[in-house]
Amino acid sequence: MDQKVAIDIAEQRVARSRRIERVLGGQFVMDGAGVKINRVLTQPLQRRLDPFLMLDAFGSDKAGDYIAGFPEHPHRGFETVTYMLAGRMRHRDSAGNEGVVSDGGVQWMTAGRGVAHSEMPEQNEGLMEGFQLWLNLPAKDKMCAPWYRDIPNQEVPRFALPSGAAVQVIAGSSHGVDGAVQREATQPLYLDIHLPQGVEFAQPLPAGHNAFFYVYRGEVVVDGKAVPQARMAILDNAEEADGVRVKASADARFILIAGRPLNEPIAQYGPFVMNTNAEVFQAVEDFRAGRFA
Repeated sequence: MDQKVAIDIAEQRVARSRRIERVLGGQFVMDGAGVKINRVLTQPLQRRLDPFLMLDAFGSDKAGDYIAGFPEHPHRGFETVTYMLAGRMRHRDSAGNEGVVSDGGVQWMTAGRGVAHSEMPEQNEGLMEGFQLWLNLPAKDKMCAPWYRDIPNQEVPRFALPSGAAVQVIAGSSHGVDGAVQREATQPLYLDIHLPQGVEFAQPLPAGHNAFFYVYRGEVVVDGKAVPQARMAILDNAEEADGVRVKASADARFILIAGRPLNEPIAQYGPFVMNTNAEVFQAVEDFRAGRFA
């Protein structure tokens, strides 16, 4: 990770760490026009990890695994966050937005009342690796106007600690550094954390916020429980815990995600996520009738 060290880092401590509730490996599926992905946060986990609806991890240096991309498809009722570790992907949508996300960059899209978009590779060889996270919208915002932002690598806030920990703050706040995006309703925290072997990182987490992390390099340990590469760990919601402490048992890289649950009904049909089945049926009808942005 290129280092742009923030000034006046506020050292944060955690008196009692959350523990790991369970470790999951995800499901390998084909999506889009035939892209191979690991669906780490699956639909059965949506209530447990509210406000997060899905997390896909993708990574391959075989063009056949990603070259078909994700041709135009609709969304309504939530936000998509694409974080690219390596490679180039072009976004186009029916609201007139277009951009390319590449190494270390982020694309944040609010589907709101409806948008159709495509995500297509801008390469035909080499490594393509990253994540897409789906973040739910509260009922009051599900029919808001679509919104889109490209955040290139150099605009993602980051900091380094004396311990050697290096952190990119995509959303929320860590050690006094505000992330690229903030959301009042769900208060998402999205960190990409790099730890040398033996180094520990502490992140405060508000009580009641659901939290999990995914290890994409190496191995980490939380309260004596190891989480190896390509595994997601769901953190418990112990009332007495004030955050999480993660230690690298080998050089490690992982994303840490947390947020305030909406505690609202979830009705999903593919790319439409609303609060009732009637609203989902309306979304399908509106899309077929061409009423999206």
